[in-house]
Amino acid sequence: MSKRLITITRELSKGVDALTFSEPVAYVYNPLAYAWKSHCAYLQKYGEGKGRVLLIGMNPGPWGMAQTGVPFGEISGVRDFLGIDEEVKQPERVHPKRPVQGFDCPRSEVSGRRVWEWARERFGSAENFFNDFFVINYCPLCFMEEGGKNRTPDKLIPKERDAVFEVCDVALCKFVKALEPSKIVGIGGFAKKRATKTLDLDDVETILHPSPASPMANRGWAPQIEKQFEAMGVLIPQRA
Repeated sequence: MSKRLITITRELSKGVDALTFSEPVAYVYNPLAYAWKSHCAYLQKYGEGKGRVLLIGMNPGPWGMAQTGVPFGEISGVRDFLGIDEEVKQPERVHPKRPVQGFDCPRSEVSGRRVWEWARERFGSAENFFNDFFVINYCPLCFMEEGGKNRTPDKLIPKERDAVFEVCDVALCKFVKALEPSKIVGIGGFAKKRATKTLDLDDVETILHPSPASPMANRGWAPQIEKQFEAMGVLIPQRA
C-alpha cells in the first residue's frame, strides 16, 4: 500500500512541478520535492491500511507542511507525535520572509498544532490514530505573493487554478482508489467541494478547518469537530 501511495505522490509532485504561475503568485514551494524524505517517511509509517476515514486538507501552510513535508506539519507534532525528523532541503527560490528551516523552524503552525494535539489527546499514539484515519492534502503546493502573503489554490487566476486542479484531481482519484476509505472528509469547505466534484460523490463530509483565520475554530476547534464526526457516524475514543 505505502509503495502505491509513494508512486502516486511522485507523479503528483512531477505534475505540479511542470506548471507555471504568474503574478500575484511570486514564489511556489513544493515540499514533496525538497522535503521528500519527511513525506516519504510519513507514507511509509502510516500509509498502510484500507477502510480508514480519509481527511483531506487544502494545501501546505508556510510554517507547517512547507517546513516538514507532512500534512498539517507543525514541527513538534511531526517530530514528537508522528516520530518523523528527516533532512529538509530548500525550494529553488525562497521568499526572504518565508525561509525554509525544516525542523529547526521556530514558528508553530496553529492549524497543525490543533490537529495533532487533538489526535494525541484522543488516541494516545500516532499508530492508534492512523489505524482509523489517514490525512492528505489536495494540493501539495504553497503559493506566496511578493510581500509574503499566503495565497490559497482557489484564489489563483482561473487558467492557473484549473491547471492545478487538473493535476490534483487525478492524484486524488488514485489516492481514493488505493486507500478505499470508509468515509471521505474535507477539512474545510474547499476540500469537500473539490472531493465532491472530483470523485463525483454526494456523500463527502466536512469538518471545521482548524485555521486561526476561522473565528469558529478559535472558539474551540476540537469539541466542534468531535460533534461533526459524531453526526456522520465516526466514533472518536474518550481521552487517551
